[in-house]
Amino acid sequence: MKKTMVELFAGVGGFRLGLDRLESGWETTWFSQWEPGKKKQWAHDCYVYHFGDSVDLSGKVTTGIDISEVDKNDVPDHTLLTGGFPCQDYSVAHSLTSSKGIEGKKGVLWWQIRDVLIAKRPPFVLLENVDRLLKSPASQRGRDFGIILTSFAQLGYRVEWRVVNASEYGAHQRRRRTFIFAYEKNTKYAERMDVLDEKDIITQKGFMAKSFPIASIREERYGEVRHTDISKEDIQTLLEIGTVESDNDLIDMTKYFKFEFGNAGYMKDGSVITANVEADSIEPGLLKEVTEAGVDEQYYIKQEDLSNWTYMKGAKKIPRKSSNGHEYIFSEGPIAFPDPLDKPSRTMLTSESTKNRSTHVIADPGTGRLRLITEIEAERLQGFDDDWTKNCLLDGDIVEMPKRMRYFCMGNALVVPMITRMGRVIDSIIENE
Repeated sequence: MKKTMVELFAGVGGFRLGLDRLESGWETTWFSQWEPGKKKQWAHDCYVYHFGDSVDLSGKVTTGIDISEVDKNDVPDHTLLTGGFPCQDYSVAHSLTSSKGIEGKKGVLWWQIRDVLIAKRPPFVLLENVDRLLKSPASQRGRDFGIILTSFAQLGYRVEWRVVNASEYGAHQRRRRTFIFAYEKNTKYAERMDVLDEKDIITQKGFMAKSFPIASIREERYGEVRHTDISKEDIQTLLEIGTVESDNDLIDMTKYFKFEFGNAGYMKDGSVITANVEADSIEPGLLKEVTEAGVDEQYYIKQEDLSNWTYMKGAKKIPRKSSNGHEYIFSEGPIAFPDPLDKPSRTMLTSESTKNRSTHVIADPGTGRLRLITEIEAERLQGFDDDWTKNCLLDGDIVEMPKRMRYFCMGNALVVPMITRMGRVIDSIIENE
């Protein structure tokens, strides 16, 4: 089986870079990257600078447009579908034109993934999302992830998932993300997995357990936390899906479904086993290992701004009044100021470098003065090469990405070494196909 990939919501190419580093023969047949509401598509043009552009099966360049406008039948064939899609409202309803169809909320990108799965039937899928996906929405916890799992089940896919803190597997950043690995039931890999005990798939023999080894299982029951093995009683049933045509299952889930998903799990034919697992951690990377000494003056905090930064980073209890007149106390805890260099960094957000509570502030290793992290340091925290986001290719010309957008792209990116870890396991799976 050829190692071909399509990368959706590609950003600046984290999935592709992670697999390319394996040097095991991966070929990307097509990608898609489009930032809604933006006139200039900096991430797309950065991707093109590094990897070149690609055409779809119709011969058109459709990589930098809204993916909802792309005919999914024109997406090139591929072995692995990847994508880092946002956590949105996945609820569905009957379509306005047909009682047999469904429609999701406009702009929700999961349905674009589902359309690609229907049109192209890739044997393997690897997706990334925020960790709160498993518990959203707050009013109906687990519903959104349940809809995703049910969609996969209806299309004949098995699914494993895992919430991964990148620093527990050697990264320089405490970034928690949900990874989803799905595979068609007619693959040889599915045949091998189907004869295994479900708990063994989660704890030892599955894709996620091999990519991210675990130390123990943590069950939370009746207010107690205990370390134990998974028992048969932990197997939960999501849905008993008999046919692919039952879109009503998704509509019913929108209204009624709730489920307490653990940070690890496995789904087969709509039957789910899930548990909370702990990482068999390795030594994390430290913030000081990615920092430069004595950087340009533009990164240092001005003395007159220091009090504002101190206030933003500090603990607060502020009286507030809601729109209906309800009075309450808004409170938030302190954030380390400056960020310690002898620990992994906090999670980087798209607001990085702005005057914001979440922005990293460090004591420069050379001068001791407080400053923001540089664009290169932001890239290193995500495991990209230095100056990965510096250049873009636009209409044949090389242009520099604005400094603010470089931080934004890194705040949106994934931790590349985590993809490389999973890529090694995917390589072994495909070699046995």
